[in-house]
Amino acid sequence: MSRNSFNGSIPPQLFSLKTLERLDLSMNTIGGTLSGEIIELKNLHELILAENIIEGEIPPEIGSLTELRKLSLKNNKFSGPIPLSLSKLTKLEAFDLQNNSISFEIPDGIGNLVNLSTLSLSRNNLSGGIPSSVQKLTNLKALEIENNHGLSGEIPTWLFSLEKLKILRLGGNKLQWNKSGSVSALSKLTHLSLRSCGLEGTIPDWLKNQTSLLFLDLSMNRLEGSFPSVLSLSRNNFSGQIPDTIGGLSAVMVLMLSENNFSGPVPKTITKAYRLLLLDLSKNKLSGAFPRFSPSSLLAVLDISSNEFSGDVPASFGLFTIMLSMSQNNFTGEFPQDFKNLPFLIHLDLHDNRISGGIPSGLSPSLEVLSLRNNSIKGSIPEDISNLTSLKVLDLSDNELDGSLPSSLGNLTGMMVSPTSNSSAFSFMLNFGIEIHDLAVNWKNSKQGLANRNLYLYTLLDLSKNKLRGELPASLGNLRSLKLLNLSYNDISGLIPQSFGGLEKIEVLDLSHNNLSGEIPKTLSNLSELNTLGLSNNKLTGPIPESSQLDRLNDPNIYANNSKLCGMQIQVPCNTTQAETPEEEEEDESLFSWEAAVIGCPCGFLMAVVIMYVVGYFSRPPPPRRSLKNREGFKKMKASSP
Repeated sequence: MSRNSFNGSIPPQLFSLKTLERLDLSMNTIGGTLSGEIIELKNLHELILAENIIEGEIPPEIGSLTELRKLSLKNNKFSGPIPLSLSKLTKLEAFDLQNNSISFEIPDGIGNLVNLSTLSLSRNNLSGGIPSSVQKLTNLKALEIENNHGLSGEIPTWLFSLEKLKILRLGGNKLQWNKSGSVSALSKLTHLSLRSCGLEGTIPDWLKNQTSLLFLDLSMNRLEGSFPSVLSLSRNNFSGQIPDTIGGLSAVMVLMLSENNFSGPVPKTITKAYRLLLLDLSKNKLSGAFPRFSPSSLLAVLDISSNEFSGDVPASFGLFTIMLSMSQNNFTGEFPQDFKNLPFLIHLDLHDNRISGGIPSGLSPSLEVLSLRNNSIKGSIPEDISNLTSLKVLDLSDNELDGSLPSSLGNLTGMMVSPTSNSSAFSFMLNFGIEIHDLAVNWKNSKQGLANRNLYLYTLLDLSKNKLRGELPASLGNLRSLKLLNLSYNDISGLIPQSFGGLEKIEVLDLSHNNLSGEIPKTLSNLSELNTLGLSNNKLTGPIPESSQLDRLNDPNIYANNSKLCGMQIQVPCNTTQAETPEEEEEDESLFSWEAAVIGCPCGFLMAVVIMYVVGYFSRPPPPRRSLKNREGFKKMKASSP
């Protein structure tokens, strides 16, 4: 029953299925708590509740399921301790609890699980040290306890005597390497993470014998010396050029050299590392042209951002490329047409370069992220942009795009539905232990990095700082899961569509510095999650809508330089009639209206005099007798006047 849309709590009826051997409810949106009634499923061999939103403590009754072989509770919201009763599950072979909020120490009884081959407790809140009973787990193949910031103490050297151990992840804790301890490495590791574990000096000799390593993370330590030709290290202080011998790493699948001080060109021999799946050279001082990989290359992920590369944008990659990050370099030339030949590409980031030309049609419909911000891209946005049905992030800001906004933007289905998890390709990389750098965006008027681990939570469309014109397509209101819409600093005219009230997830809406006119739609009052609004420097008129959300946005700069707006937000009453100045009068009145005014004014004046005389004559009362003297006096005054 995995990969459905189940929500709510686990139905209690399931606990009456006493002969059930496998229960898989993973990858749904099931919440609530895990009931102690789970004890009724005595014959259960596999309990898989991964990737839901179940919370609360793990019930101690789970220790009575003594037939369990597999227990997967990862990616939920479980809290509290690991139940002591878990030590009764002596048949358990796989226990995955990573990415929850489990706290307290790892119980010593974990050593009773002698059949355990996989123990995954990463990304929790565990404290204490690694219990000595773990050395009883002689069948252990994978031990993953990284990113538990409370775990401390020395890393026991006996871990490396577990002969079947292949995967060991200890990074991101407060565990420290035993400088005086000797390691008799019997295990043949394929994956090792000792990130931030207090390693000093040169790379340990015992590590050089780990010839089966496919993944090695020694970042955030204090290693020094010349670069070893068979190892990959990020976040250290290595300098100089990358040696030509890098091409001899024929067994390496993941090579990460980011955040060092490497400089100069990348040797062409790197393309000979034919098993390479991921190459991360970001945040160095590398320069020159980037080597061309063969179209038959297996390279899936390339990150060369934040360097000093120049020349044309690299475009020769293998069929299975899924992520290209080449931002913040000095690449020039036109946007490569060859990117259309990458059918599995999901992430393309080229922001902050000097790329010109137009956006080609026919890009991969698998694209989820397309960032071309701050380049010199010209032309119009292609109509077939709607074919990018998986697109969640489109950032074309700060370019030279012109033309009107295509209505097909409203057909980007990836921005209509809120996803609940990353794509399978991203999930694979994250679960593989690969760090993917943040995506830089302009969020709430400042540059921020969105963590790729949580990128599925964000959908944004940023077309600001271009030369776009025409009207706003009403179809943009279809993008119901959009969190940011920035169209500021363009030449867009017309009305704000009523359909924008359907942007129910919008947090940032910036339409400032355009030529928009008419009233602000009352439907914007429906935007309950809106916290940043920009409508300044337009030609908007009429009352500003009122709602509990809009009223909280009380910065008058939101509406600045719209001379005919009124409302409490800008302290301009809407019931006040203000005389128009000559500058405010319409300049395009017809000649007929002026002629009518010239002819009509004297005629109207004479008519008014006649009416006043007639009305006054017939309506005035007879003069009283005592006014006779006054009249005679008035005649004398008139006669005596010159």
